[in-house]
Amino acid sequence: MRLGVLDVGSNTVHLLVVDAHPGARPLPAHSHKAELRLAELLDPAGAIGPEGVDKLVAVIAGAAQAAEDKGCEQVLSFATSAVREATNADEVLCRVREETGVELQVLSGEEEARLTFLAVRRWFGWSAGKLLVLDIGGGSLEIGYGIDEEPDAAVSLPLGAGRLTNGWLPGDPADPADVRALRRHVRAQIARTVGEFARFGAPDHVVATSKTFKQLARIAGAARSADGLYVQRDLTRKSLEEWVPKLAAMTAAERAQLPGVSEGRAGQLLAGALVAEGAMDLFGVDELEICPWALREGLILRRLDHLPS
Repeated sequence: MRLGVLDVGSNTVHLLVVDAHPGARPLPAHSHKAELRLAELLDPAGAIGPEGVDKLVAVIAGAAQAAEDKGCEQVLSFATSAVREATNADEVLCRVREETGVELQVLSGEEEARLTFLAVRRWFGWSAGKLLVLDIGGGSLEIGYGIDEEPDAAVSLPLGAGRLTNGWLPGDPADPADVRALRRHVRAQIARTVGEFARFGAPDHVVATSKTFKQLARIAGAARSADGLYVQRDLTRKSLEEWVPKLAAMTAAERAQLPGVSEGRAGQLLAGALVAEGAMDLFGVDELEICPWALREGLILRRLDHLPS
């Protein structure tokens, strides 16, 4: 069957269309993406303002039309932290439903972590052993750990690259004092969760997903996305520690000139790097591998698992 997944994230609204059936890997057929940066459209009270809601409705309507044009039999539509935490979330969801016909499912942070973990497990298989999975989004950091398809531990922390950039790094380039303050904040938040995972023992394989990790790996020398899904891409803590001060000294425009860094994400890359470095350091990770599958693929796989055989 042809399935669509409509992902309303903190940075982008992304429709992924795949051809899929139980027991086979989903084959991408179409991708429709619009940068919205919902996290930046919140008012001081934490609500998505009228302009933001208008943009969101228009983008979702366009994605729904694209899904219809591509022949999707079903579209799985979900929203993550930006909508989940908006003070007017119910109003926004109601307007989206009334004006586009799309019923957005709001995922909890733990659900995000669990579905991403499932996608990573399916990508690497059982031979990967105990997995530690890190995922930096625009609004939150998800962490999952386990040996099965369901993680033994899964948490979500408010440490997304977009959220932290907006709240902590107003300067361009960033003020060194702001960078130090954000570094302390990130590490204090992550440190609170380390004990929850440490009781399960050391992982056999550490994996990262998300655009942030992919861009950090790319500037550190990993293969280009054009080289294909099946090329192994790694990121070491040593290379990350070397890049963080360089990124801190750059403007967003200068970061956008780095290999693999998009203009729309360049402003968030420093905050994302501080989260990645903090997580790798506090969890004792020297090297991790980038996985091309993440939350969207996890949703597709879960849906396929529940289809009648």
